Amino acid sequence: MSALRLVSSVARRAPTLTLGRRGYAEVADKIKLSLVLPHQAIFTSTDVVQVNLSAATGDMGILANHVPSIEPLRPGVVEVIEASNASKKWFVSGGFATVHPNNKLTINVVEAAPLEDFSAEAVRANLAEAQKVIAGNGSEEDKTEARIEADVYEALQHALSSK
Repeated sequence: MSALRLVSSVARRAPTLTLGRRGYAEVADKIKLSLVLPHQAIFTSTDVVQVNLSAATGDMGILANHVPSIEPLRPGVVEVIEASNASKKWFVSGGFATVHPNNKLTINVVEAAPLEDFSAEAVRANLAEAQKVIAGNGSEEDKTEARIEADVYEALQHALSSK
């Protein structure tokens, strides 16, 4: 029996699944959040009401009861808003956000640091240095690395200007 016929045969015999209805987030609903680096968890909480992040497809906000999904992250800010309306912001270099069922969100990033740890002047100087390398006569490898640095510094500069 071919694999396709086997699967369709099993599907016909399987009990019918009923999916729960999706609704809007309630104020009392919270997100269980884990923001982790490869070597440590930098933030975990069960009292989060919203997470704003820089997904590869655009900026997005995640509330309780969000549809399960996996989103690649670009360099940018992850903002966590807790029930007390306290807001915490980290600049991340990129990674993945995974929205699980039951209001669980895991954000895996390569590097992250609190946004307030960055100096606008240092970011500006490092961006200018990366742009010099891009415009210079260096190797293609050096220029490629400098383009990546410039992209990250530009995202960081934007995050600091909209702080």
